[in-house]
Amino acid sequence: METILIVGGGAGGLELATKLGRKLGKTRQAQIILVDRNTSHIWKPLLHEVASGSLDTSTDGVAYSAHGAKHCFEFQQGQMTGLDPDSRCIHLAPILDENNRVVVPPRSLAYDKLVLAVGSVSNDFGTPGVAEHCYFLDSPAQAAKFHRSLINSFVRVNQPGEQQDLHIAIVGGGATGVELSAELYHVAALARRYGLPRISAERLKISLLEAGPSLLPALPGRISDAVRRELVKLGVEVLENTRVASAVENGFFTQDERTIRADLMVWAAGVKAPDFIRETGVFELNRLQQIIVTPQLQAKGHPDIFVIGDCCGCQQEDGSWVPPRAQSAHQMASLVAGNLQRQRQNKPMKPYVYKDHGSLVNLSRYSTVGNLMGNLTGNSLFIEGRIARFVYISLYRMHQVAIHGWRKGMLMILVEQLNRAVRPKLKLH
Repeated sequence: METILIVGGGAGGLELATKLGRKLGKTRQAQIILVDRNTSHIWKPLLHEVASGSLDTSTDGVAYSAHGAKHCFEFQQGQMTGLDPDSRCIHLAPILDENNRVVVPPRSLAYDKLVLAVGSVSNDFGTPGVAEHCYFLDSPAQAAKFHRSLINSFVRVNQPGEQQDLHIAIVGGGATGVELSAELYHVAALARRYGLPRISAERLKISLLEAGPSLLPALPGRISDAVRRELVKLGVEVLENTRVASAVENGFFTQDERTIRADLMVWAAGVKAPDFIRETGVFELNRLQQIIVTPQLQAKGHPDIFVIGDCCGCQQEDGSWVPPRAQSAHQMASLVAGNLQRQRQNKPMKPYVYKDHGSLVNLSRYSTVGNLMGNLTGNSLFIEGRIARFVYISLYRMHQVAIHGWRKGMLMILVEQLNRAVRPKLKLH
């Protein structure tokens, strides 16, 4: 029986494992194995809500093992550290417990077809002090770590007689930095209801640093301008054309010799494929360490290895690279699922063509703005407010339906709404 090994359980990897499990795993045409270092899945665009405490991973996550049992694929926990394409196997690091004792020793997994969907990590560009002093939001564990520090900071500021406000500096004016800025004001306002009466949005001082001339540089100027206005209205100090030179324990130094004081620092500027991809020495990479692929999303020179999602370096006809977005990963997962089945049937594989359906930025409960690409006219439609918020939420609902199916997806959405009605709106533990 052919073994299809999928490394990475993000938006693309989990959708692909589910599709192949339903098609090939259920009928025992192939063994589908999903590998991820975590035990559960959280949609990456929601990690800023995990960081702020408005999303609880214990109730909103998808357990890989349980999901695999239902959808006919196998889950193995592990972190990929190496690859041997000649013997067709990957190498996994040992699994350790909280006391650094070995639970599972290093091991290797064999494959007939390999799909790499390992996502991306933040790119600190080698800036001194960033790795030591900044929080990152690349995984649920990192988001939870920031959340614990945020709650501890709220408790400190809430003490009687404490006069200092809470200063948070966020580097990166992309979607993560922008959405986190707004979400933090929302949770600061909520904190009053949950035993922290001296916390308020007024005691939160957020600085958002962007090296370029505008926020959200990949999106149209009208969206960037609208987002900037909303953030300034909330109280965010938006610092464009501000490049960080170094980070220290209590803030940033900029290249124009300014000091940005901060109690908590978040780095959300730039992405790259994980370093182990480069360290394997197997693939041809672009400047973001993404694996360069053929039009059919096969790694160049390695027809048995497919690549999807943020780690995929797919160049379009106009010379631009497919952007690392959730919609890209979703489209790639669908194409590779089809191409793997076409291969089995000795049919020609289809090339990948990126379809940009637009982008939306959610500013917590305050606003949502974005653009939708018209399929008929090819024009971009600017939307904001409640309509934009509805479309933004619908993107996540579509992801839920893609991995659970319509019936269970709708039931999960209903349960989620009931949970939101009865549980606290802010996680304080």
